[in-house]
Amino acid sequence: MLTSNVTFLFSISTIKIFTTFCIFRSVDEYRKKEYKAAVKIQSWFRGCRVRAYIRYLNNMIIIIQKWWRGYQGRRYFRKMVETAYFIMKMNFYNEMAVRIQKRWRGYYVRKYTHNYYALKKYLEAISVNNEIVRKELNEYAEMKEKEKEKKDLEKKEKEKEHQARKMHYLLSTEQIAGIYNSPFSKSADPMELLLRKSKPLSHSQQPAKNHLICELCDRSNCTRSPTFPAAQPLPPIGRQKPQGPFRDAAEVLRQRYKPLEPTLRVAASINSLEKAREEIKREEWRNRVHDNEFLPFSSYHKNEKYDPSIHRSGKYGQETYGVKHFREVQPKKWIADKDFQTVLPSIVLFERFGKTYSRTGQIV
Repeated sequence: MLTSNVTFLFSISTIKIFTTFCIFRSVDEYRKKEYKAAVKIQSWFRGCRVRAYIRYLNNMIIIIQKWWRGYQGRRYFRKMVETAYFIMKMNFYNEMAVRIQKRWRGYYVRKYTHNYYALKKYLEAISVNNEIVRKELNEYAEMKEKEKEKKDLEKKEKEKEHQARKMHYLLSTEQIAGIYNSPFSKSADPMELLLRKSKPLSHSQQPAKNHLICELCDRSNCTRSPTFPAAQPLPPIGRQKPQGPFRDAAEVLRQRYKPLEPTLRVAASINSLEKAREEIKREEWRNRVHDNEFLPFSSYHKNEKYDPSIHRSGKYGQETYGVKHFREVQPKKWIADKDFQTVLPSIVLFERFGKTYSRTGQIV
């Protein structure tokens, strides 16, 4: 009986535990379902709020961009208008300047370069001068024509006279009438009259004169220097190249008349080496005093050994004067050991001569 009660009580407790577990599980599932629903509602609401905020921000950005782009466009348009106005103004100024320059250059050219009135006056003067020159040329041409006619008439008269002298044998005589003296004509023929006036030609032959003797005789009477006829130029020599191993004539002449180019041994004189040595000696003699720079405030050159010159050093020794010392010093010939004392006060700079100095100029 006791075991049956225990079993009943165990079954009752088991049922209670299971029902409690089922209740808790259903509650937990409902809670999870409500949590998911709440999360979904919150995400939707937050998404709507964020999208609305982003939409608001986009609208604000669009407004800002619209205002900024409008400002930029208006400023660019204002600049374009100013540039266009400046260009239009400069074009207007340039056009006005071109007009002024055109008027001024036209006036300057018409007045100074191509002056119409001066050119007209100049052309009128030229036309008057041309008329005068033309008139003078016509007169000169008429004069030349008259002179030519006169010469022709004189030539014809001379020819007629010469012909009359040649045909003097046709002159009429008292016994026989000539051919020009017709008995049927009332007056005498002009040729008959000319034959009567002229003299007959003499048929004696004159000796022929040597042209060279005549020219020399004429030159003997002339004061200017005699001129002899120039010799006739020789015919050109054929330029055909001779057959054989001959060089061109131009090359041969170029080699023949080529200027002399002597060698160094021929160009230089025999004693050029001695002259060069003498010149080097003179240069050393002139420049020896100023070879070393004068350094009054330094003593580094006091112990410097003197290097004699090659041309001055020899078996007879060195020349003292002008080589190392400006004045030769011989202490053996001194009368006293002291330096020469002057009556007048010495110069301060010369008192310090020969003493050691530092580089700053102070006495050590």
